[in-house]
Amino acid sequence: MHPKNNKANLKIVKGILALIAVSLGAIYAKNPKNIIFMICDGGGYNHVDASSYYEFGESGTQVYEQFPVCCAMSTYSASGNKYDPEKAWHDFKFVKKKPTDSAAAATAMACGIKTNSKFLGMTPLKKSIANIVEHCESLGRATGLVTTVPFSHATPAAFASHHNNRDEYHRIAEQMIQESAIDLIMGCGHPEYDCSGQSVLNRQCDYEYVDPHLWQLIRQGIIGADRNGDGVDDPWTLIEDREDFLALKDASEFMRVLGIPKVFKTLEQGRPGHEKAPPFKETWIETVPMLHEMTEGALCMLDFNPDGFFLMVEGGAVDWASHDNQSGRMIEEMLDFNLATQTVVNWIESHSSWEETLLIVTADHETGYLLGKKSGSGLFGWLTGAEPRWRPIENRGKNQVPGMKWYSEEHTNSLVPFYAKGMGAQRFQTLADEHDPVRGPYLDNAELGRALFDVMQQ
Repeated sequence: MHPKNNKANLKIVKGILALIAVSLGAIYAKNPKNIIFMICDGGGYNHVDASSYYEFGESGTQVYEQFPVCCAMSTYSASGNKYDPEKAWHDFKFVKKKPTDSAAAATAMACGIKTNSKFLGMTPLKKSIANIVEHCESLGRATGLVTTVPFSHATPAAFASHHNNRDEYHRIAEQMIQESAIDLIMGCGHPEYDCSGQSVLNRQCDYEYVDPHLWQLIRQGIIGADRNGDGVDDPWTLIEDREDFLALKDASEFMRVLGIPKVFKTLEQGRPGHEKAPPFKETWIETVPMLHEMTEGALCMLDFNPDGFFLMVEGGAVDWASHDNQSGRMIEEMLDFNLATQTVVNWIESHSSWEETLLIVTADHETGYLLGKKSGSGLFGWLTGAEPRWRPIENRGKNQVPGMKWYSEEHTNSLVPFYAKGMGAQRFQTLADEHDPVRGPYLDNAELGRALFDVMQQ
């Protein structure tokens, strides 16, 4: 063959290879470098509206409500009652029947499967299944979990452990601290402090959420599994003071961080005072960080990994306040969650970009069946055939608790809001192929979980 033909053919081959490389690059570019997954535990549509009315005097004002992907999500468990749109809006009590718990709901999102209530990272047949955190670790990404409730509680535990009983806190904590490869964990459950942030060392420590022996190993800085595959265990750096959480945003090197604020069950929801007081009327615990402060520190730590990260952030005490029908404290917790979301958006736009980071904001389930007053079937509705009513909550203006009523102290299977923005977000819009007569298109939480694995591929 003539040399000129060889050169021509070589140019063609190079051109084809370049085209393939560009195509592969485009495919890879559709997958985010970072995923930030924010869960408002117990937060339904009316929880969001209540916080917006209080903060801004109008609804539709939260930063996540402006995201390009906005739809609804079903949350029922394998052992619960499947969501049925028609029944949900014709039978007032339907969504209260056999609702999911946080363990099953979080497992659906973390692992992509429906499971039974109380199960963490397991199928209904009690078989362990990989979660998105483990998947990201296999890809060399950094991983972190942040919550406003005990770190070994159901939602964070579903992303870091495998157990058929969410109440086995000691074993779950052991899996998270001693066996996982997670880089960062932040949450409550400090055994040496009470719910007001006061030391109990001179009384009696409460080791409900972590075994006393494990706690002493944590205190000594000699506990932690191999997180990076080099065959050497990587002990945790324990931080407890608010100042240490705040300092993380200016850290100059990576640490494997275990952040346990000096408080027992929740950051603020369980503090002393009148439990049904209006928002912010009771004295705040100044010695513990807020969720947005923990979140900012976590982002700065995980961003040290050049390959990207996965971070789950839970506003866990929205659920706790809703269980207790505490309207004021629920709004407080929602506002902190909203501020944490705004903090994440600010971080993405200043330290990353929407072209490399995906942000998801949703809930694991609704708690409290929060509605407007005079909702329900009526006292004699079943006799008269009167249609049930789901009235909207009443906007009473900025800094005023809306007119609303709790119709349960438990979870419901109501649809919850789902929002997404950033690289890969449109994949979730295509999953919303079921329709609700009130909420519109919706996806399922197990579909969300499976999609997370697809989104975070190499």
